Amino acid sequence: MKMKKLTLLLALCCAASSWAQPYAIGHRTITYNDPSRTGGYGSGGGPGRQIQCEIYYPATTSGDNVPFAAVNAPVISFGHGFVMSWDAYTNIWEHLVPQGYVMIFPRTEGSISPVHADFGKDLVVIANRFTADCADNAFFAYNHWNGKQAVMGHSMGGGSTLLAASDPTAAFDLLVGLAPAETDPSAISAAANVNIPAVIFSGSGDAVTPPQDHHIPIFQGLASDCKQFFSVTGGAHCYFANSNLACDFGEGSSGGDITISREEQHDILYDGLDPLFDFYLMGNCNSWTDYTLYFADSRIQTTTSCSFVLPAAPTISLNGTIVSTASTGDLQWYLNGTALPGETGMSVNASVYGNGTYSVVLTDGSGCAFESNEITVSDLSAEETIGIPQCSVYPIPASDWVTIAFKGGDVSHLTVLKLVNLQGVVVDEIQLESQQMKYCISDLASGVYYLFSANQALGTIAVK
Repeated sequence: MKMKKLTLLLALCCAASSWAQPYAIGHRTITYNDPSRTGGYGSGGGPGRQIQCEIYYPATTSGDNVPFAAVNAPVISFGHGFVMSWDAYTNIWEHLVPQGYVMIFPRTEGSISPVHADFGKDLVVIANRFTADCADNAFFAYNHWNGKQAVMGHSMGGGSTLLAASDPTAAFDLLVGLAPAETDPSAISAAANVNIPAVIFSGSGDAVTPPQDHHIPIFQGLASDCKQFFSVTGGAHCYFANSNLACDFGEGSSGGDITISREEQHDILYDGLDPLFDFYLMGNCNSWTDYTLYFADSRIQTTTSCSFVLPAAPTISLNGTIVSTASTGDLQWYLNGTALPGETGMSVNASVYGNGTYSVVLTDGSGCAFESNEITVSDLSAEETIGIPQCSVYPIPASDWVTIAFKGGDVSHLTVLKLVNLQGVVVDEIQLESQQMKYCISDLASGVYYLFSANQALGTIAVK
């Protein structure tokens, strides 16, 4: 397993360095459009609704239109509050972008009569367009998206995240609402259609959007299997952002029992966001433990409803020639660091594969992978190892049928052969009927396939 261990170690080092690396902050203004709607803000995006966005991203140097840094980054679409501009959230992008996140701020619906439905749809459109553009080699962020995205917002923008996440065209992995406000159409009702992980931050001193009327019903309505509600003790509505005239005026005239400073509320917010985003968006599995420790922070009151449990690494044992584990789930067995095609059960027979170092990897629903201990089998004699006879496959290439023929050796144990494409995916399992058999390939796409018995390649099939 030395090669596999080295690969995992390098991956972990890269993940850790990307999280800790203080990247410079780059900025670009891009206007997207939605041809199915009208209005918006900005120009130059094409026909339909204009959605001007301020985009902040990890860069090689600070400034406008500077090159993207050498990192694959998650994308966060952020919705602003009522009559608040995107630059009220400088504190958030200055905290997150240096850690390797892209943040996109649409400037639409900034008037005193915003259309919440349009704002929610804007958050979806900009996320879909940006992530799609990352596959275009002319785009400044070409090949720099890591495949993860979140929707986040404050106040009106927080409520609009529910409208966005419930949109059938959305593909968000995480929702974060900062003092989310009820919207029209209803964010509370839309929550019933949100089943991605979701987190609501609230301030107990918020009198602008009182938690009992806004944040709590939204949280309670979420259909997510994993959701958390964090009430910042003495926290304010506006303190999730920087000082902003419109928001601060509204809060100053609303009352509320605010007992902490804006800087303290920022620190409390970041202490929760960092491990949350690191786990869901950066794929750092170890951050789940740090995130759950935040639940007991004395500065907040936590409500959580979550069925997710970080699994323990599997353990394996040897009984005769059978290597097995008691763990269940998405398993993959390895021999000397190489995956054994099709070996995804709870045990593997070493007599089929021979001497070497065995292990298994368990992957859970969040994508976290956990490697077992290793067991080295070194004393199998030639008699104990099942020999694989010589195999020939013909004709090459073929379009309808091939003949699979074995010569010498024992084929009684080769009950199932596996056909694997060039991407390593098992595309078919072939029931071996005799020393020589016909196999139909007319349903296979053109290309080259490997024929495997256990982890040993027997031959190739070329489909024309």
